[in-house]
Amino acid sequence: MHIERVGSGPDLVLLHGWAMHGGVFAPLVERLRDRCTLHVVDLPGHGGSRDSDVPLRLDACAAAIAGQVPQGATWCGWSLGGLIALHAAQHGVSMRALAMLCATPCFVRKDDWRWGMSPEIFRDFAEGLRSDWRGTLDRFLALEAFGSDRAKEELRHLRDELFARGEPATSVLADGLELLETSDLRPGLPSLALPSLWIGGRRDRLVDPRAMQAAVELTPDAAIEVVDHAGHAPFLTHAEVVATALGRILP
Repeated sequence: MHIERVGSGPDLVLLHGWAMHGGVFAPLVERLRDRCTLHVVDLPGHGGSRDSDVPLRLDACAAAIAGQVPQGATWCGWSLGGLIALHAAQHGVSMRALAMLCATPCFVRKDDWRWGMSPEIFRDFAEGLRSDWRGTLDRFLALEAFGSDRAKEELRHLRDELFARGEPATSVLADGLELLETSDLRPGLPSLALPSLWIGGRRDRLVDPRAMQAAVELTPDAAIEVVDHAGHAPFLTHAEVVATALGRILP
């Protein structure tokens, strides 16, 4: 797997979301590189890891990343990357702290999880991947930016980054949607044995900050910060706020 290393100081691992690559974190990297060593991951099938033979599964990704980054690092996962980081934390990967960035343990609404996304949204995106995958990705990016007070700026950045490191494998896009739809890591939250910080966007239309609050209430040694006026990618539009929040869980 491709992992770019930037900066010096305490180790911070960054995991991107569905269909993107590590380059999307550029505004955050720029603000943190002078105070920590960033390990910016391209997940399997994405960016520089497009030809990786690691399957896009929680266990496989967590193990592969853990084998390439220092023990005791802080891990930060955005959206889909948050699921992978949380799975790693729940299954004994050595890390100092965990940051969940616009991510929850369960993305889909259930009878006992009212703040998740509608299952129909995932089915629509899965169908769209089969009929018009480029158009489907563009609709997803628009949904990520929707609600932000800088939606046009955020959408432009996401579109610019989407294929900046090549096109993601369409089979991996389907695998990622399946992970988002089927994963439910809530049972492991009460036994999470490390500090965690959950950073949400007040106007996020994909991950309701109330879902993140519900996760925090299940998790020991957990805190939440919600960025006002931000959508699903606050590290693009409010990078300084996110960097400051992350600084509180770095050594």
